[in-house]
Amino acid sequence: MSSADKSLDVILAELGGFGKYQKRNFALICIAVIYTAIHLNYVFTARDLNYRCKVEECDTNLEHFNPLWLAYAVPLENGRPVKCEKFKYAANTSQTANTSQTPICSASAFDKNETESCDSFIYETSEKTIVNDFDIHCNDNLWKLTMVGTINNIGHFFCLPFAGFVSDRYGRRTLLVGGLVLSAMAGLARSFAPSYLWFLLLEFLDTFFGSGSFSCAFILGVELVGPTRRVLIGTIISCAFTLGESLLGLIAWYAQSWRLFLRIVYPPGFLILFYLWLTPESIRWLLAKGKTDDAVYILRKAATVNGKTISPNALEKLSVKEEKDTTETQSYPILRVLKSFAIMVRLISCSFCWICVTFLFYGLSLNSVALSGNIYLNFIMTSLIEIPAFFATYIMMDRIGRRSSQFLSFIMTGCACFAFMCIPEEKAILKLSAYLIGKFGASIAFTVLYVFTSELFPTSLRHSLLAMCSMLGRVGSMVAPQIPILAQVWHHLPVVLFGSMATAAGFLSLTFPETLNTKLPDTIEEAEAIGTIKIAKEKDLKPNCV
Repeated sequence: MSSADKSLDVILAELGGFGKYQKRNFALICIAVIYTAIHLNYVFTARDLNYRCKVEECDTNLEHFNPLWLAYAVPLENGRPVKCEKFKYAANTSQTANTSQTPICSASAFDKNETESCDSFIYETSEKTIVNDFDIHCNDNLWKLTMVGTINNIGHFFCLPFAGFVSDRYGRRTLLVGGLVLSAMAGLARSFAPSYLWFLLLEFLDTFFGSGSFSCAFILGVELVGPTRRVLIGTIISCAFTLGESLLGLIAWYAQSWRLFLRIVYPPGFLILFYLWLTPESIRWLLAKGKTDDAVYILRKAATVNGKTISPNALEKLSVKEEKDTTETQSYPILRVLKSFAIMVRLISCSFCWICVTFLFYGLSLNSVALSGNIYLNFIMTSLIEIPAFFATYIMMDRIGRRSSQFLSFIMTGCACFAFMCIPEEKAILKLSAYLIGKFGASIAFTVLYVFTSELFPTSLRHSLLAMCSMLGRVGSMVAPQIPILAQVWHHLPVVLFGSMATAAGFLSLTFPETLNTKLPDTIEEAEAIGTIKIAKEKDLKPNCV
């Protein structure tokens, strides 16, 4: 490999690797990543509620959820009232109590041999989701709730290839700012949705506009530093997303109403518009597009802020690289990937792993609100378990490599899911531990896969191919919201799918080449060479101080 190919990484090392300039811009990227977690809001806006039939003859204006007479009036299941059935009221209407003229609600007042459906309900709490506003009650309408999550991920599916094209054609920053601002507009409009269909349409537009923002921010962060800092950057970005999830849970806990919730979380997205002036464009993207002067300007500014000096020789090599290689690296038609057997196999394998990891990660996250206890606290804790997972990722990826980390994390998740299925219901602590271990492993797998995928493809197609893998991965996240329906087919079906897919993806990941300390490939040839020759190692990218 020529010295020109290594010039940018040498300059980044001369700038101090992760100096004041990089830290400032990376902090802004993390703020944007925190905001991207907003697209999980359907966990709360479309969450099912605990409710029961309203017994007109007995419920007073106080409308207690668990009155003393409830066991006589409503069938119980596992000690809780069923949602949409009640016993037929059989008391003589002339029976009254005292002077209040209130019908007697005793055991003899109901016929427990005959049930009837109802169309009015009493809710256990004052929380409001689309269940209340759009009258989505009972098992027959359960698909309407799960469909919201699926529509959310369909929006991701259709957006990601478009986002990759925009990012690679017009710039990472352009997509990040435009996507999040348009998403904020659609999300805020959704808080005023007059019907379920309008809610679904705006849910789709929200995620269609904003779904490419996380991968865009991730690539901006990875491309900001040299090889020695990539894993740390990936870990911190993932932790920022977890913080966003936790904040989402806290705001939902405070709001208790889906309309108020959306009106709180979406307006800050309009502030991302200022990123057009606050953050620079990706230097690697500028170089790949032949915009060397713009890249040099950003590098000189970074050197000034960091108090560093860039060697003129390194800057000259950037210009040489642009003159010699622009026709090769400026743009790769996506069809050229079809001519590379190694890249195609890698793309297919990555896509399958993405399907598995999104199904695991989102499935375990969404199912957390179905666990017993405070649903908001459950969601927050299930999100926070990702943070130790990310730090474990940081240690594992630099010590045992990307491939081994990917394999072990998938296998850990698979084993935990099978264990969860086998542990008896009465062993609640053991079941919860297995659940958290599964989420722990899935979080590691997701983070490793993001870093791994971004290191396997060339610069000019990096976001496009990462977006393609992520797009196909949305098949898994589309299925994940349907877990309540899958569980109705067979109680253990979701867990069996979790375990099976995790195990299969784990063994498939062993076919990937190791990218530890390898320079990000700029060309298809360099990407093909990963795993066969050492195109650049960390020691080759240190600045020449002689």
